[in-house]
Amino acid sequence: MIVDEVKAICSELNIVPHKSKGQSFLINDEVIDQIIDQAGVLSDDLVLEVGPGLGVLTEGLLKVAGEVVAVELDDKLVNYLQNKFVNNKKLRIIHQDVLNTDVNDIIPKNREYRVIANLPYNITSRFLRIFMALDRAPVDMVLMLQKEVAERIVTPPGKMSKLSVMMQFYGRPEILFMVDKTSFWPEPAVNSAIIRIELKKDLPDINIKRFFELVNIGFSARRKQLKNNLAGGLKISNDEAEAMLKKLNLNVKARAQDLTIEDWVKLAT
Repeated sequence: MIVDEVKAICSELNIVPHKSKGQSFLINDEVIDQIIDQAGVLSDDLVLEVGPGLGVLTEGLLKVAGEVVAVELDDKLVNYLQNKFVNNKKLRIIHQDVLNTDVNDIIPKNREYRVIANLPYNITSRFLRIFMALDRAPVDMVLMLQKEVAERIVTPPGKMSKLSVMMQFYGRPEILFMVDKTSFWPEPAVNSAIIRIELKKDLPDINIKRFFELVNIGFSARRKQLKNNLAGGLKISNDEAEAMLKKLNLNVKARAQDLTIEDWVKLAT
């Protein structure tokens, strides 16, 4: 879809994209083809698409997937999509806020599903927090994210963050390819990346709430050593916090960003 066509549709629908909210339309058909190709969409896949916008990715998905469920919040875009795909029986358009949607209400309970989406940037963090921890999590997610966010997600120990710990606890993320900002209209301030996250089926048998409480404590002051953050957060002495780390054969001088997922699991066990 060329930029002039996108501009004309937006003008007709009286839609004004807000760059500050991450509202940009993908105008590069080659990127669409690459997303679908690298996602490996199969003819029996049920794909959940979030924020389909003008249906550019939707159109590509419908050519290869068995069924597409597209969740869109904007009234004008919902009407546009319903008219555009009026005769396509493989598509269900859900007029809801995906952040307040129960997956069981839109995906048959006996079906696995995949998420493939060009996420609106302003909902990325909340979407990931919700969908990574779902009881009925997707098999995998192939997402368009801001380049910096994607790089934070896949970062190795030594530069970890709360985001990367969460994503790597629940899944196996990898960056597939980069997307230049010129592939969008309006052109955003940053480049993007396509990331694939395979959701883990067997999580460690631990108290997950305690796991993330410890992660939050550990990252409460990034410049401090982990033992100091643990002491303050758990209301124990520095010696007791150091003893905790020694017992688990962890470096007593380590900072939170240095720990692996396995190290955090040990701490929470």
